[in-house]
Amino acid sequence: MNSLWLAVIGMIVFAIGYRFYSRWVAEKIYRLDPNYVTPAHQYSDGVDFVPTKKMILWGHHFTSVAGAAPIVGPAIAVYWGWLPAFLWVTLGTVFAAGVHDFGTLVLSVRNKGQSVGTITNKLIGKRAKIMFLFIILILVLMVNAVFAWVIANLFVSFPASVLSVFLQIPLAIWIGYAVYKKKKGMLLPSLVALAVMYGAAILASRVPALQIDLVKYFGGADNTVMFGLSGVSMAFLVWIVVLMVYVYIASTLPVWKLLQPRDYINSHQLVVGLFILYAGLVFLQPEVTAPALNGAPSDVSWFPLLFITIACGAISGFHGLVSSGTSSKQLEKETDARFVGYLGAVGEGILALIAIIAVVTVFATKADFSAAYSSFAAASSGGLGNFINGAAQLATGIWIPADIARTIVSIIVVSFAATTLDTSVRLMRYIIAEIGSEYNIKSLTNAHVATTVAVVSSAALVLLPKGPNGFGSGGYLLWPLFGTSNQLLAGVSLLLISIWLKRQGRNYLVTFIPMVFVFFMTLWAMIQQVVFQWSGYGSGELNMLLFGIGGLILIFVFWIILEAITAFSRNNPPPIGKEM
Repeated sequence: MNSLWLAVIGMIVFAIGYRFYSRWVAEKIYRLDPNYVTPAHQYSDGVDFVPTKKMILWGHHFTSVAGAAPIVGPAIAVYWGWLPAFLWVTLGTVFAAGVHDFGTLVLSVRNKGQSVGTITNKLIGKRAKIMFLFIILILVLMVNAVFAWVIANLFVSFPASVLSVFLQIPLAIWIGYAVYKKKKGMLLPSLVALAVMYGAAILASRVPALQIDLVKYFGGADNTVMFGLSGVSMAFLVWIVVLMVYVYIASTLPVWKLLQPRDYINSHQLVVGLFILYAGLVFLQPEVTAPALNGAPSDVSWFPLLFITIACGAISGFHGLVSSGTSSKQLEKETDARFVGYLGAVGEGILALIAIIAVVTVFATKADFSAAYSSFAAASSGGLGNFINGAAQLATGIWIPADIARTIVSIIVVSFAATTLDTSVRLMRYIIAEIGSEYNIKSLTNAHVATTVAVVSSAALVLLPKGPNGFGSGGYLLWPLFGTSNQLLAGVSLLLISIWLKRQGRNYLVTFIPMVFVFFMTLWAMIQQVVFQWSGYGSGELNMLLFGIGGLILIFVFWIILEAITAFSRNNPPPIGKEM
């Protein structure tokens, strides 16, 4: 089968979803008001609340929610064949992710830019809020730890990408200064920055002296450096320390100084990267060598785990955290929410779609695919590498040499992952401050104290426990909980939007139906994991860490749902704020 058909059908679905469905939701359901004074104007402080043009904010929002997850999830999920992954990415984006990301943004804007965790208090109750904040805290902690591991490993594996990623930081600060202090436009400087980055990538790919190869500096992979650490482990440790120092600074700076301009550059990276890959696809038109449905015996059932595995490739609770955490504080006009929120989800769907195509076309034969995807564990460990190789192959369709293409793709992945990392640390700071405020612990409401807690706990999770993927992979001990926790978070966010819409007397089915679907699939998957895999019951081995935390999350979610049902069916709900 020609893979171009997948791209054409997927794009048509996305275009119809944005052009017609999102407009109907914006006008008839969310009823966006162009005259509403958004929190960015109401609480403007030049640090977190900053009115921002929709194109710039879309760049921040999209690159924050994209990260590496919409690439890794679909690249793994094709283990069950390309068709289930293709259907969920396209339809899930239009009918679930779009209304979720869009809805959480609107809900937060109508509530002073507060996070979905805080809004839970108003819509359901205080107990539900505390439980929800706990789930969110676990989720962002996992994201911080695992994304730091991913970036550090990419720096070790692709040293030619490091120079460009480092150059982006001073370039972004320069752009932020030029735009907000000198009132210059952002588009041209951003394109110049991108050209400098990719120029450096091309040079570094061909000139070894420009590659910041710490493993080489430490005497090679097998050389013992200190503390019994090999050259690879020592390089990894150094990159983790550098990353943690970076995210501390990045997440405490005013958003206009680094976050917004860097994300704007990254949004152009996305456009350029997607253009390269889709143009390469048009010229190359590779055959799909993976099966539509993997009929081979599988060790893990696709139903319901497909939806948990793809996660951010379609709907993701983390998107709601970004919408209600940082994006809602920067929205200039309420009517921009459709462009930022829904189109952000569509952008992620487009990225997930090309990830599927890159992976299912990279193998020469079906037998090669089956060998690489012989088990779910093999698919999980090789998914990102398969995408980078598949993307590099597509790029050769427009005559970009494979080695340079691999460097550029790795830069894009690192840039997105770094954006997600410092946005996630910033979100964790907000949540810790909210908990400090809730329990009257004033020190936690200080931005630097809360950020220190976030960075230190994330670094500790990366480095201290012995993880399954070697030194520094402690975050992966909790990672099996990510998919289900993330989807449960999305379900609760859809529940909040549904309650809000019902109290406004509007049609809440647009969020209620996907909420039921997401809850059904995710609770099923989580019960299966907690009870039959981690509890020691039956053939599964006891895993106290996952069983304990997973069981607690499961209980909390059931509790939130029960309280929400009461709040949902209440005839005389308690008074709610004017903004609601």
